[in-house]
Amino acid sequence: MTSADSSAAIEALLDRARTALAGVPQEALGREKTSRWRAPRIVRAGSAWHVGVLLISADAVYATGEVLRAAEPVRRGYAAESARARAERRAEASRGGFANGETVHVGWTAIDLDAVGAGGSSGPLALVDGVPSVRWSAAGGYLPLDAYLRERIALLHGEG
Repeated sequence: MTSADSSAAIEALLDRARTALAGVPQEALGREKTSRWRAPRIVRAGSAWHVGVLLISADAVYATGEVLRAAEPVRRGYAAESARARAERRAEASRGGFANGETVHVGWTAIDLDAVGAGGSSGPLALVDGVPSVRWSAAGGYLPLDAYLRERIALLHGEG
């Protein structure tokens, strides 16, 4: 199989996934924004379907990063510095215009599908023995992308 054939196979899998996801709500993509005059915030940068370790938009695929829910800033005591940091991240999303409770993905990275099709890897995707595959966890092995997408989409539709 040539790299063009592999790239076409990957695109076909993703196109089928997009069709199957048509009735599933997308989640927000955010980008961090800082300036001298305003507090740090996370601003809207698009939307995508959250499918496990992948974020699939209408025209691209991303590896997931940090997932948070926007929340207005509140003053309270924290038992741990990590809880304070999480609360600040949620407040940054709120300052950026996200509704309270809205899920926001930050720190996502674009996946280079051409690199994967050429036999390399990008993010959690790789071509393994000529089969488009996904690494679903840092410690896990690769799983065929087709099976992974079918399973995850079924879960999103409540079929799992």
